[in-house]
Amino acid sequence: MERRRFIKTAGLGAVAAAGAAASFPKVAISQGRVEWRMVTGWPKGLPGLHTGAERFAQRVGDMSGGRLTIKVFAAGELVPAFGGWDAVVSGSAEMAHDAPYYHISKAVGAAFFSAVPFGLTATETSAWINFGGGQEVWDKLYNPFGLMALHGGSTGVQMGGWFRKEIKSVDDLKGLKFRMPGQGGQVLTKLGATVVNLPGGEIFPALQSGAIDGTEWVGPYNDLALGFYKVAPYYYWPGFHEPGTTLQVMMSKAKFEALPKDLQAIIRSAAAAEMDVMTSEFNGKSGPALNELITKHRVQLRQFPRDVLIAFGTASGEVMQEVLDKADPNSKAVAVSFLKFRKEIMAYSRISDLAYMQARLLSFKYPG
Repeated sequence: MERRRFIKTAGLGAVAAAGAAASFPKVAISQGRVEWRMVTGWPKGLPGLHTGAERFAQRVGDMSGGRLTIKVFAAGELVPAFGGWDAVVSGSAEMAHDAPYYHISKAVGAAFFSAVPFGLTATETSAWINFGGGQEVWDKLYNPFGLMALHGGSTGVQMGGWFRKEIKSVDDLKGLKFRMPGQGGQVLTKLGATVVNLPGGEIFPALQSGAIDGTEWVGPYNDLALGFYKVAPYYYWPGFHEPGTTLQVMMSKAKFEALPKDLQAIIRSAAAAEMDVMTSEFNGKSGPALNELITKHRVQLRQFPRDVLIAFGTASGEVMQEVLDKADPNSKAVAVSFLKFRKEIMAYSRISDLAYMQARLLSFKYPG
């Protein structure tokens, strides 16, 4: 049902947004009621992502008894998919729901709050944000821009992407035209690929026309809805570039702080709730979607070869070192905090989650 709704409405997201900021309605404030506008980076109706943004907005309205309502705009309706940062900074919108790594041209450190190659899983990212000092360095990173942000959902670990041809060695990446945003794209560039950054609503036409040779997006749940299997038969794993992609509810710091304390608390609680619900949604629905891709659409599931993964890892390490060496002070502080936490959590994850999952794969009798 969600996929049918998305397919019918996704085309609306391609509407040109130039000059749209001037036509934004004014923020409504009457009798203690406030209406905010939230732009998103997602095609209208896209399951999990755009519907998650709508769910967050609905939750805020319900919890506040209608005192704070948030009107949600899909990518292209008021601003382009990657225009959330500028919209909030300029005051054209009070909020944006998108991926922080869309904005590394504004602040390199933003990527660490979404996904970096060979970084943290979704649960590890939440641990860093909530108990490892992540939120504090995030606040410092965004403060000079008059912004603040909270995590507002996660897709969990992503897939490696869709390819027209098999990837058997690192040489197969050279000259490949591939859609991948953020620092994952920088990794592919180091290995000889040509990286193209496209919003979700423009990927399928580019793949179909041959403008790109492959793409990553999210994982089976979303990828099935977008129909990439129709033009790219090879589906690779793991998603080294996005091991636990998390999204943000980004907003004007001044406007947030002007709200009554209870409405501030509602926004924080609604974002935390959506982080949990969206992560559950993607984990719960990606398994059946992958089964459908393989059994119904004959998708060829492939694992990246070991030498390719090592090349990805080596190039990822170089990208991280460049952030440490060249980034602005606030972004460097983010990277230092993140990498310190990564080292600590990897030692624990090895004897907890990883060890358990390996044990679960052992051969023994078990129902189902």
